[in-house]
Amino acid sequence: MNNIPEIKIGIVAVSRDCFPESLSVNRRKALVTAYVKKYNKTDIHECPVCIVENEIHMVQALEDLKKNGCNALCVYLGNFGPEIAETMLAQNFDGPVMFCAAAEENIGVLSSDRGDAYCGMLNASYNLKLRNVKAYMPEYPVGNAEYCADLIHGFVPIARALVGIKNLKIISFGPRPQNFFACNAPIKQLYNIGVEIEENSELDLFESFNKHAGDKRIPEVVADMEKELGKGNKKPEILAKLVQYELTLLDWIETHKGSKKYVAIAGKCWPAFQTQFGFVPCYVNSRLTGRGIPVSCEVDIYGCLSEYIGTCVSNESVTLLDINNTVPEEMYNASIKGKHDYKFTDTFMGFHCGNTCAGRLCNPEMKYQKIMARSLPVEVTNGTLEGDLAAGDITFYRLQSTADNHLYAYVAQGEILPVKTQSFGGIGVFAIKEMGRFYRHVLIENGFPHHGAVAFGHYGKELFEVFKYLGAEKIGYNQTEKYKTENPF
Repeated sequence: MNNIPEIKIGIVAVSRDCFPESLSVNRRKALVTAYVKKYNKTDIHECPVCIVENEIHMVQALEDLKKNGCNALCVYLGNFGPEIAETMLAQNFDGPVMFCAAAEENIGVLSSDRGDAYCGMLNASYNLKLRNVKAYMPEYPVGNAEYCADLIHGFVPIARALVGIKNLKIISFGPRPQNFFACNAPIKQLYNIGVEIEENSELDLFESFNKHAGDKRIPEVVADMEKELGKGNKKPEILAKLVQYELTLLDWIETHKGSKKYVAIAGKCWPAFQTQFGFVPCYVNSRLTGRGIPVSCEVDIYGCLSEYIGTCVSNESVTLLDINNTVPEEMYNASIKGKHDYKFTDTFMGFHCGNTCAGRLCNPEMKYQKIMARSLPVEVTNGTLEGDLAAGDITFYRLQSTADNHLYAYVAQGEILPVKTQSFGGIGVFAIKEMGRFYRHVLIENGFPHHGAVAFGHYGKELFEVFKYLGAEKIGYNQTEKYKTENPF
């Protein structure tokens, strides 16, 4: 995927001047050695210029980090640390920052070489708040070299999302369809977190699409679609038009990304799209999303942003689905009860017309859009990708601005069950512990829309930290204890 950042973390050790500098030097070396041994040497840079004890050292460290292309920073307290210089380092670094600290290695260090970084972390956290500086603090940020190496490795997907967001442009086409305002939200929060947005008319897109008629690249991409679809290529007559649209979007991205490095798209797909373009864009949306360029349906801007965050965190394809319908009791009793450890209210179906990439579906097939075909000729609704979603772990999540411009989020881990849906579209039977209560006291209570992003794997920990770093005022999750809004009786 070339639409998400590569992370290079700079490790800067700090030292308070009344503590031996050698403590921080040796502990930094041990940390880097542990990281290189266990993980990837290429995504880490040991800042050798100095141990930061004061503001001059801080400036020297910043210059070294910039020179070596570091876009994320680990401030490592090898001893108590200089609360001013270390927090100024975080304040002036242009990228996400984490803090961790060294534990005492053995009994022998206690007599004269004790580092007291456990204490220094408290001063660091206080001074970060004094300066209104955001930093990622692991749940327990103090440990030996191997432990801190794991903490840094865990920071990589979080940093990847934060760097990506800062360099992201969302391109949207058209307003939300009438009577589908649920995913509409103020764009102010996008600017607050560093995302740029370019809003366009469907007419602009249609004009560009028409200019791509007869594009010389079309046959090559048609062949690629045919290869991807295989036996599922049930609508071969529509592929050339779909390719024309895909090339339109890709060229639009290249000519409109401007100063930003990464792009995601919130696209219009109805009601006039089908009759004017002559197809539905679902399959194209799925292909781009599968390549790390999320394309949300129905101009869902925050859904598109959520997809992009999940792409960065997981480094894999994601999707966007409606939290759509209940599982029939007949299906639950026949295929889930007694076979999987979930209550009836833990289950639901996640669905969308055909925007999930082929690699996430069982036996994907190109078909027509059944819902739209109820009121339109079938031939203008071709282009959707159908199939049951493959079973496996998932994380359902979303970042959303409320109507009154507050930033909320939710994260819930679960799985797609190996149960045949016997339905249409891109669809799966989902199971999340305590989904019924989560649905009522997080989703409904906080006004979340029906679209949710889906990452294929358990990434709740990383997503929660990203949302916290971004300043989400509420982060809901599925829980067994009572919600504040839950009736105690």
